[in-house]
Amino acid sequence: MTSKIQELMHSNWNKWLFTQVDNSALVLFRMLFGLLIACEAFGSIALGAVRRLFIDPEFTFTFIGFEFLKPLPGNGMYVLYFLMGIAGLLVMVGYKYRRAMLFYAVGWAYVYLMQKSSYNNHCYLLMLLNFIMVLLPANRSASVDALLDPSFRREHMSRGIYIFIVTFLGVIYAYASVAKFYPDWLDGSFPKYLMSTRGRDFDWLQQDWAHQAILYFGLFFDLLTVPFLLWKRTRWLAVIASVFFHIFNSVVFQIGIFPYLALSFLLFFFSTEVLHRRLIWKKAYYAAAEVIVPKTKKLIVVSGTLFLLVMLLLPLRHWVIEDDVLWTEEGHRLSWRMMLRSRSGTGTFYVVEKDTRKKTPVYLSHYLSAKQERSVQSKPDFIWQFAQKLEKIYEGKGKKIEVYADLKVSINGRPGKQFTDPTVDLTKEDWSHFKHHSWIMPSPLYEEKLRLKN
Repeated sequence: MTSKIQELMHSNWNKWLFTQVDNSALVLFRMLFGLLIACEAFGSIALGAVRRLFIDPEFTFTFIGFEFLKPLPGNGMYVLYFLMGIAGLLVMVGYKYRRAMLFYAVGWAYVYLMQKSSYNNHCYLLMLLNFIMVLLPANRSASVDALLDPSFRREHMSRGIYIFIVTFLGVIYAYASVAKFYPDWLDGSFPKYLMSTRGRDFDWLQQDWAHQAILYFGLFFDLLTVPFLLWKRTRWLAVIASVFFHIFNSVVFQIGIFPYLALSFLLFFFSTEVLHRRLIWKKAYYAAAEVIVPKTKKLIVVSGTLFLLVMLLLPLRHWVIEDDVLWTEEGHRLSWRMMLRSRSGTGTFYVVEKDTRKKTPVYLSHYLSAKQERSVQSKPDFIWQFAQKLEKIYEGKGKKIEVYADLKVSINGRPGKQFTDPTVDLTKEDWSHFKHHSWIMPSPLYEEKLRLKN
């Protein structure tokens, strides 16, 4: 009896994941995705991002653990971005697709991990999507690859691809919404502060009604978008809201390709018949609904499940780290905490020479770009890394030093509070991605809780 139940469950799983469906959505997404990543690469050259991030700075701040990554010498970074742009165009037309997509994925991972001064969740999302797209059969139809080799052509794909993509998007949007359930968002103070800085070119965004609209729209859009897109009766409401939301972000915040990348995901929520009929009618339509179980089924299911579990668990890590992530930033990155807070810092780094005990203030502009300065004064991993870099710079001069940071940080425009312990030599401190660092002073709220507890 048990074996029959297991066999039935096994059959149902196969049917659920490996029933073949028309691949029009994935094919269209490939075209848009290729165009967008090409624009991202060429735009980074044209708009000066490559120069600002890799050519002008004396050094870059890598993700901790990737210090071995260095910018290519000379004009190498321009060449890399140009080749990435070409790779994006090849992805769009589906020529040598897998090689082109892999080249872009590795290139983007390289530049992403090598500098985090311009970090945002969109860059992280693009890195993940690049590698996902390498593995997806997005060039099986309406591509140069399929044109050159007709035996390669397929008009279908496993339904599990839809399920994976929709689940991934659901996790991202859900965490983006949950992160907004904190006092500064819920009382409207952060939307107000955000519009006073990032939206100052628009008078109407300085009105109280606009701040309230942003508060509720931002909260419920992230929470309800995916469920509303999945339900046919609310789909067009979600589509209209998505277009408004992402175009608003594009105009006000000027965040490059990413609003349009988000809009391209809408393709996965429409019926394949509609997509085929209105957007890609020259492609043959598939409706046979065969169940084709690949030989690598276990590998596909296990790897896909593990990936989604990591995406589900990684944003929760700040709950096991002491104090408030809004203050400490520990557990902030890779957690879909999007457009959530603004932080700035002021203060001074000091170098103390061990032999003479001579104490010298550090002039950040001698070492850092303006963008790097802002991060080094307010974000703990930058603070720690800069101390290690100063130690190496002085070692090159034959001097052994200690590095102290006396910094105050302001969250969402509030008066600055002491952020670092100015008595701690940061060159002696280790860094951990999963625990609190004692040289970060307690947040004002956490400090009050400790006081009341004691």
